[in-house]
Amino acid sequence: MLPIHNADALFAPRSVIVAGASADPAKAGHKVLANLLRSGYKGRIIPVNPAGGEILGLEAVPAAQVPEGMDLAVLCVPRQAAPDVLTELAGRGIRAAVILASGFKEQGREGYYLEEQLASIARRHDIALMGPNSLGLCNPGLGLHALTVPNLPGPGNVAFFSQSASLCFGLLDWAAGTGTGFSKFANLGNRAIFNEVHLLEYLRDDPDTAVALGHVESLDHGQEFMRAAEDFTEHKPLIMLKGGTTPSGARAVSSHTGAVAGTREVYRAAFSQSGVIQVDDVRSMFLLAEAFSTQPLPQGPNMAVITNSGGPGILAADACEGTRLHLVTPARNTLEALRQALPSYASLYNPIDIIGDAGAERYRLALDAVLADPTVHGVLVLLTPTASAEIEATAQAVAEAARECGKPVLTCFMGQDRVEPGRVLLRQAGIPCYAFPEHAVQAMDALFGYWLWRNRGYPVHVCFRRDRARGERIMDRCRETGLTELVGFEAQEFGMAYEMPFPESKLARTSDHAVRHAKKIGYPVAMKIASPHIAERTDVGGVLLNLTTPREVRKAFLELTARTARRRPEAHILGCLVQAMVPGGARDVRVKMVRDQQFGPLITFAKGGVHSEVLGDQASRLAPLALGDVQGIIREIKAFPLLRGVRGQDSVDICAIEDILLTVGQMATDFPAIEEADIGPILVYNKGALVVDMRLTLSQARLRGA
Repeated sequence: MLPIHNADALFAPRSVIVAGASADPAKAGHKVLANLLRSGYKGRIIPVNPAGGEILGLEAVPAAQVPEGMDLAVLCVPRQAAPDVLTELAGRGIRAAVILASGFKEQGREGYYLEEQLASIARRHDIALMGPNSLGLCNPGLGLHALTVPNLPGPGNVAFFSQSASLCFGLLDWAAGTGTGFSKFANLGNRAIFNEVHLLEYLRDDPDTAVALGHVESLDHGQEFMRAAEDFTEHKPLIMLKGGTTPSGARAVSSHTGAVAGTREVYRAAFSQSGVIQVDDVRSMFLLAEAFSTQPLPQGPNMAVITNSGGPGILAADACEGTRLHLVTPARNTLEALRQALPSYASLYNPIDIIGDAGAERYRLALDAVLADPTVHGVLVLLTPTASAEIEATAQAVAEAARECGKPVLTCFMGQDRVEPGRVLLRQAGIPCYAFPEHAVQAMDALFGYWLWRNRGYPVHVCFRRDRARGERIMDRCRETGLTELVGFEAQEFGMAYEMPFPESKLARTSDHAVRHAKKIGYPVAMKIASPHIAERTDVGGVLLNLTTPREVRKAFLELTARTARRRPEAHILGCLVQAMVPGGARDVRVKMVRDQQFGPLITFAKGGVHSEVLGDQASRLAPLALGDVQGIIREIKAFPLLRGVRGQDSVDICAIEDILLTVGQMATDFPAIEEADIGPILVYNKGALVVDMRLTLSQARLRGA
């Protein structure tokens, strides 16, 4: 993906061309021109229309007469005309363009080739091209509203971007109704050139943007996005909503933008590893944005709740469970200050219930005491409209106390009509006010989570010993034979190049070989059918355990090969794998890898057994993996306490699991031809682990370098 050099011409142009400008108020070219004029844009504006004439008081000119060196062109022309108009304006030296027309790659082959034509023109002339199929963009601080919508947002410190024009329509109307402002607003459309990566690179250094919000349906440059997002979140928070996380949504994404949506697990891993705060709905996105755009980050997890009603305080305490927050007991000095300031019947322990007859002064005294407590990192102020509540005075007292404290203060004034004046005062003072306690706790948890991300240590990357040349020889053999799957002994041979811990195993091609191998390995042994065409041996009855004599081994070989030949006559049978029986007392885990088209290898960890598979108890990260990634992936699954040991059980060797996860990540990084890997069962003991089985699926196209 090529860098974009002219992003400043998109968002801070000194001059704007409106191509397709029209005197007809129903046309997009008229609406964009009218918005630029009424929003007070100070730069030069040139309407472009082949007929010339005057439009909204400005002289229109043909494209060939546009002055050279203009910054931004907004193309409000039909899709068939867009390539020719862009070519003509490119010859006049424009630096950026926005194309509003739809009907490109989202609508079939003809549209796809038209979009490719636009992209080729933009690349040749180094034009930062947004769209096509875009609603436009705005920079309210400059009065730049290159949009067709009638309701224009005011300035703010929150940037928003989305691929969906219809979503942007709705959000702009909502923002106008609520008074929400933006630093930048961009509808990226089909992203023929300018995409999320370029926008994040621009917003990272934008002094007007404190927090960025993004809605995506798909990402065409997954790994580049992760790098750009991680760089961005080192400086500013990034809150994102992913559309198309369900099968129905993914089908809608494909028909909407012509893109592949990607799986929920891939995006969750990508966002987590790059510091992105992921939300599940638009409302949560803006609830968090309100906190991030106004409040400092908490320096720890300890939160205090001040309330005039026990019920909402209990709801806030309940909401803290399952988050990273902790309701801390106030320090001794704080408790003494609260005793002096509050009635004797008040509850001083967190949540701090200052009782329903509390007025503004009681709120102020309690808040001052709690904010002065060094063990408290953030405060939530709850108010219900009791008969004694002083709504506006309390809001003013909270705003004054929070002004210079350096700690996040969030509020929840429950109700509607009576509390609305207080909410307005708080928001004017830069204090978020939420309708319900759960929303406020969610916002505080997100603030603390971002503080943890900003203060994380440097990632520790582990380099394992591996015989890569041995692995390459195996891949060469697969390419020559056309093999697309490695199972059993062949997969184990590849794993041994990475020193994966397997039980001692030998491939027996005859029953006599099986007896000799069993004697060498030592009884008891297990026997498994060996065939490159059989992935799940249990499906064909291809496993026998606890064989203790040569007679049993010989019989098992004949039984396994005959049974498999009957049930799978098309399968090529290599023989049987004779394997040392692993000792009991182990716990079963599984590791899988699936290579995503955009993001690369996704490593998934789960506790073994059908319950984990059915209930979806698994965690994922994208390779390459750092030590912190594998430590997090193991501890995220709900079954982790079973690995740590319950009811007198010993903990399993967590480090052994970490080693296997890191090894799988290294294998996937070293060999892009591995499409999928299924490693398991992995039997983990209190000291060490053994990989009992392993299967690799290969891409012949990648093996051939295609």
